[in-house]
Amino acid sequence: MNLTNNTILVTGGTGGFGFEFASKLIALGNTVIITGRNAQKLQDVKQKLPAVHTLQSDVSKIEDMITLHEKVIREFPDLNIILNNAGEMRKISLHHQHDLADITREIEINLMGPIRMVQQFLPHLKTKTNAAILNVSSGIALMAFPISPIYSASKAGLRAYTQALRVQLKNTNINVFELIAPGSTTPLNDKFKEEDGFSTSALMAPEKIVDAAIKGMQNDQAEIFPGLAKLMQILSRLAPNFVISQSGKMGASYMYGK
Repeated sequence: MNLTNNTILVTGGTGGFGFEFASKLIALGNTVIITGRNAQKLQDVKQKLPAVHTLQSDVSKIEDMITLHEKVIREFPDLNIILNNAGEMRKISLHHQHDLADITREIEINLMGPIRMVQQFLPHLKTKTNAAILNVSSGIALMAFPISPIYSASKAGLRAYTQALRVQLKNTNINVFELIAPGSTTPLNDKFKEEDGFSTSALMAPEKIVDAAIKGMQNDQAEIFPGLAKLMQILSRLAPNFVISQSGKMGASYMYGK
């Protein structure tokens, strides 16, 4: 796929993968729009990347999604690529009592957000000759990560949805990509640093993951497995019980309520 002279919308663009995608895609000669919930963070990115366009929007809110769609289609009619990147990851002990609305927050952001984004923008993308959707999944989609059970469910669901979407769109002009990202040195993982079993040595720099994603899209690689994500794919098939036993060791004292 040609990744030059496109108009690209990146959700969750104020940090981590989203910021790296925006920076690198602008450098390739694309028009890039990013969204985020925090107005100040959007302003900060605008200072670092003057060419970026910013829109405040929350993918977990239907009303924001409708407004975003109307504004983007009106102001950026050449939009032809959507990167569903916005995400949240929490450590949650299911032994504790949780608010029923809050417990599903990662489902709303990580799974329902991309589904609704695709649903809103799909008719527009079908009018473009060179269109694409990239959903940012996770190596955790291949295995359960017990300390983050809702995040695990959301990413597994996103992977299944992306695979189904790719099949349904196979006779259209829309490429459907999935970035199965390994653990990375982004703020998403900061909350785990104090947990037993956590190691930063296996984390991959976000810019390297985004480089791999862009290269994969350019090579029409539907599923992109950077770094350890490829190993996780293999182990999840060959030794699933070993994988879950190992992932269950991180944060064990937190999970088991000790």
